[in-house]
Amino acid sequence: MALPTTLDQLPWNAALAEQGASNGSHANSWYNTNKTQLLGVLLAIIGNFLISISLNIQKYAHLQLACQADQKPYYTSTLWWCGISLMGLGELGNAAAYGFAPAALIAPLGCVSVIGSAFISVLFLKEAMRAANMLGGTLAIAGTYLLVTFAPNVTQELTATKIQNYLVSWQFLIYAILEIIIFCILLYFYKRKDLTHIVVLLMMVALLASPTIISVKAVAGMITFSAKGKIQLTYPIFYIMFIIMVTSCVFQVKFLNHAMQLYNATVVVPINFVFFTTSAIIAGIIFYQEFQGAAFLSVFMFLFGCLLSFLGVFIITQNQKEELLHVPYIDCGHIPGK
Repeated sequence: MALPTTLDQLPWNAALAEQGASNGSHANSWYNTNKTQLLGVLLAIIGNFLISISLNIQKYAHLQLACQADQKPYYTSTLWWCGISLMGLGELGNAAAYGFAPAALIAPLGCVSVIGSAFISVLFLKEAMRAANMLGGTLAIAGTYLLVTFAPNVTQELTATKIQNYLVSWQFLIYAILEIIIFCILLYFYKRKDLTHIVVLLMMVALLASPTIISVKAVAGMITFSAKGKIQLTYPIFYIMFIIMVTSCVFQVKFLNHAMQLYNATVVVPINFVFFTTSAIIAGIIFYQEFQGAAFLSVFMFLFGCLLSFLGVFIITQNQKEELLHVPYIDCGHIPGK
């Protein structure tokens, strides 16, 4: 029998080397997953921050037009179009984020736009700083930190075949049937009984948010995977998901606009944020199985982070008074803070 001639050939050293290689592979996989999710988080944060800037620019453009003696339509304002362009970039960043990180993580980061709007309006639009802004912002930031820290650590290469398999899974089919039944009941009361309670309107928005999140993540994931050289855009499921995404977004806007017409924005914004985020998290759990195998502590801390974000948004938006000012927020000869 031949004897081992090197230390590497000894049985225990070979086993240790194999275990080390396995640990190294696991560490690399963990590092790559976290790096990918971090990119998704950064895209979502930047996107939501751009949206908050956009909203304030549009608000300032409307106020500027209102102060002019010769009233012009808002779409003639270059400043307003700058705001719309920033909003488009922000929404594009949000959509792209779903291709790199779990839906359960990206959706709650919408609180960044609420926080950003509150503080940008103070810095650049001369609105009063409220204690509620500070408290709500602190809670929302703490919640965001917990969300990012304890989010499901999963990476999925979303191929067309995988999306098709998810669509016919039994848990999703049950979930889809329940959603359709609930939506039809709410739509009946909305259309036939003329029931326009804020919960009914925003519940329909939330139910439509579920297919929106699922389809946005599917489209973004297949585009991301195609960019790596494995084209997925030739599969019919890509275009089916794209149609679902556009259609559900259109009807979301319809019901959300109706809610904004009937109720104060300070009531609509926090309730819609909670409903939308909850719907997105449930969709991520059921369709993409994002919390599969997650530890109980991680799930608990993630949900606690969501709760802090919800509470922060409610505090920021509560009791805000919408004032109709007849002078511009920013005077040409005075820069806020100087």
